[in-house]
Amino acid sequence: MLFAGTDTSSGAMEWALSLLLNHPQVLQKAQNEIDTKTCKVRFVDESDIVDLPYLRGIINETLRLYPTVPLLLPHESSEDCISEGYNVPRGTMLLVNQWAIHHDPKLWTDPEKFKPERFEGMEGTRDGFKLMPFGSGRRSCPGEGLAVRMLGLTLGLLIQCFDWKRLSEKTIDMTEGLGLTMPKAEPLVAKCKPRQEMQDLLALL
Repeated sequence: MLFAGTDTSSGAMEWALSLLLNHPQVLQKAQNEIDTKTCKVRFVDESDIVDLPYLRGIINETLRLYPTVPLLLPHESSEDCISEGYNVPRGTMLLVNQWAIHHDPKLWTDPEKFKPERFEGMEGTRDGFKLMPFGSGRRSCPGEGLAVRMLGLTLGLLIQCFDWKRLSEKTIDMTEGLGLTMPKAEPLVAKCKPRQEMQDLLALL
């Protein structure tokens, strides 16, 4: 449980920061949203996340493009059935490929593009069965609430407190690695420095 809770969250954070470094205009917009909420006089708090829709859109879009668990846990059909024209006998082991669902052009406009704005007006992390990074139903991930809060707060603080830069003009490699939790093939390496407007607050730590 500890591995499942930490590896998936750290992986999602790495993907999110990589996407932001490749899309600096999105990073700037997220900083502006947080600055407006906190008035630059305090650190972003967990209770603020619900009022930061663009930050939540970044998290949703990251989990859509790079779900930390691309194949949901296996299920077994309890009865013979027909699904989408396929005969599924009782006892068949079934896997849901959520990576394919999240990249399906029939469900998403420009599915390969990073567009946090596509989640404007959406509450939570679900959009029917189009977006389900934590699974769905009775067997969905029990750590969903904790993961969303942890991602929101940690990513929010990293965006608020630091200016992030790539090591060069070359974009971050977004190649997917192999594994149950789909890591980046190349670990993220980036530069950061405290934001000028946050130095007084950071000095109090």
